[in-house]
Amino acid sequence: MTSPTPRPESTTPASAHSATASTNASESPSSPWAFAITVVCDIVLPVGLYYLLRAGGVGEITALLLSGSAPALHTLHSAIRHRRLDAIGAFTLVLLAVSAVASLVTAEPRIALARNGLFTALAGIWLLVTLFTGRPFTYQALRSLLPGKTPTLERLWESDASFRRVWRGLTVLWGVGLLCDALLRIVMAFALPVDSVPALDGVLYAVSWILLQVITQVVLVRTRTLVKIFGNRGPGRAFAGASQQDEAND
Repeated sequence: MTSPTPRPESTTPASAHSATASTNASESPSSPWAFAITVVCDIVLPVGLYYLLRAGGVGEITALLLSGSAPALHTLHSAIRHRRLDAIGAFTLVLLAVSAVASLVTAEPRIALARNGLFTALAGIWLLVTLFTGRPFTYQALRSLLPGKTPTLERLWESDASFRRVWRGLTVLWGVGLLCDALLRIVMAFALPVDSVPALDGVLYAVSWILLQVITQVVLVRTRTLVKIFGNRGPGRAFAGASQQDEAND
């Protein structure tokens, strides 16, 4: 198993995503489902497969390695479909392969379990590194989900210092949050019974994601960032759609 890859769909604030789901349906129909597919392939299937194999008498290491095939196949399918293997996808495959070899050589299943924490830690570090680039990760993710709002977003980014601080702050939030999540995963991998860790990994992912999303929503509301993006209609009306008006405003 491996933690879901921090793609734009999985970290962009949910309210912004929901507010434009209908607006962008014709432009990127897969976006609303991308996160759900990632969770199913990278969390639900691996956990279910692991316990199914264990119930069938398969050993810990074998069950962990076979259950890790779901994220790998998901990554390969995406690469074949889009005819491109991005850096995150390549990293996922390499990490799965290295952890598999290390687990077989050492006969230690906890190494396979610890790879979740390693992957999450590196993802958190990557998010923090984007703070030193032209645009931090959360802002890039927002743009990818709101292509029709690109002129508005760029205008706000260039002219509004508080708007820039919000997205830099959210990138710090998610980066540090992933590092804390990673530490807990590594502790669980080496301190808890092997068979209890896969399920707890899934629970931890849900708890971490919900907590980070709640904090994100509070920040977006208190800083009136959504109002800046969507205008005086506010988030509530934005959720309802009105895509033609959005396009006209842009």
